Amino acid sequence: MDSALALHRLHFAFTITYHYLFPQLTMGLALLIVILKGLHLKTGDELYNESARFWARIFAINFAMGVVTGIPMEFQFGTNWSRFSKAAGGVIGQTLAMEGVYSFFLESTFLGLFIYGEKILGRTGHFAAACCVFAGSWLSGFFIIATDAWMQHPVGYKIGPRGEIMLDSLSALIFNPWTLWQYLHNMIGSVVTAAFVMSSIGAFYLLQRKHEAYGRVFVRIGVLAGLVACVLMLFPTGDAQGQNVAKYQPATLAAMEGHFETNRNGEGAGVAVLGQPDMEKGRLDNPLIIPEALSFITYKRWNAQVKGLKDFPPDERPDNIPLLYYSFHIMVGLGTLFIAAMGGATLWLLRGRLYTSKPWLWLLFLLAPFPYIANTAGWMTAEIGRQPWLIYGLLRTADGASMRVSSGNTLFTLLGFMGMYTLLSVLFLFMISREVNHGPGATPPPSLPSSPDKLPHLAPGIGD
Repeated sequence: MDSALALHRLHFAFTITYHYLFPQLTMGLALLIVILKGLHLKTGDELYNESARFWARIFAINFAMGVVTGIPMEFQFGTNWSRFSKAAGGVIGQTLAMEGVYSFFLESTFLGLFIYGEKILGRTGHFAAACCVFAGSWLSGFFIIATDAWMQHPVGYKIGPRGEIMLDSLSALIFNPWTLWQYLHNMIGSVVTAAFVMSSIGAFYLLQRKHEAYGRVFVRIGVLAGLVACVLMLFPTGDAQGQNVAKYQPATLAAMEGHFETNRNGEGAGVAVLGQPDMEKGRLDNPLIIPEALSFITYKRWNAQVKGLKDFPPDERPDNIPLLYYSFHIMVGLGTLFIAAMGGATLWLLRGRLYTSKPWLWLLFLLAPFPYIANTAGWMTAEIGRQPWLIYGLLRTADGASMRVSSGNTLFTLLGFMGMYTLLSVLFLFMISREVNHGPGATPPPSLPSSPDKLPHLAPGIGD
């Protein structure tokens, strides 16, 4: 691979990976804040309202970091990927513009009202502001996903007289069959991140024996929301997104699964739980296979034939199969562990023993970084799987990079971004740690229960 092209790809991978650390938390928190505000509106308990205020401050810090890191990323379309922008700007410019006009301003405007306008808005108006922040956040995610979905499965376009890709149908772009399940899978993944972070902070407070009433609320909502979100990540969203890959990018599916040989008729293809791709010999080393599972997962038939990598021309295969394979398996492996962890925590919650169980609280506390790893691995699976295409089947990655930006220039800016983002990380961690150490509210909770069984409940039967 050309050194400049490799650095262009590395540069964009670095900036977009770092940027997405922040939106994935804000999008998930937006929903959980609505839940907290809804509980306050229903019960009148100030504990929920102060909890929502606390998480709104965490939201605001992440939102600011997302804006700061997102703007340079979009400029890279014109600097590092000018030929891609020239070829496809008439299509992706539509969704990116709608993201800015219809969702970003909605989210940012009502976030300001939510943080500073509670006395003016009143209880109902403040809840409505939280709903608008949620709507703006999730609408923003939709337009970004619609852009990426078009690059994964281009529809609603025509080729112009100079070879440019022109939008032919806005409705086809918006309602791309790839978009729905990728969007739901991504947004529920953000809820997983937010739920794990919320339960982690709650567990931290309970282990430290401070802000315990809030800690119980955070753990309870985080665990319940986390369990539901983790299950939905597996089915139906993960399963349906896998169907998209099998239908529109079969070579990607084979690479993700490490499936080198097409299975014979009558013999189902197995799922590789473990194994290491050996590209020279075209096989998996030390495989642990679940027989016929891949055929059933992909086509809902135990003996369905699944095309292997060797049956695809080399130039149609993903260009980094081992990294794609490992990214996919890290995502799936962590997702499976998340279901087990949140399922166990929910069982302890129903038994009334979670808040006092130090092993479970430590587990919830330590799990916080892992949804970030799983979401990153999931996006790596999607984007590496599309290679060597920038727009699948239309524009190869090598044909989209800027010709006049040298490898030295790209390396210089990459190192500069790394240094700048290191400083931003220090500032971010300082601000978050200050908020967490300060805790919810400037004063002790207004009605700290004297007994655990007096705590507000999310549902009948869920106690301590």
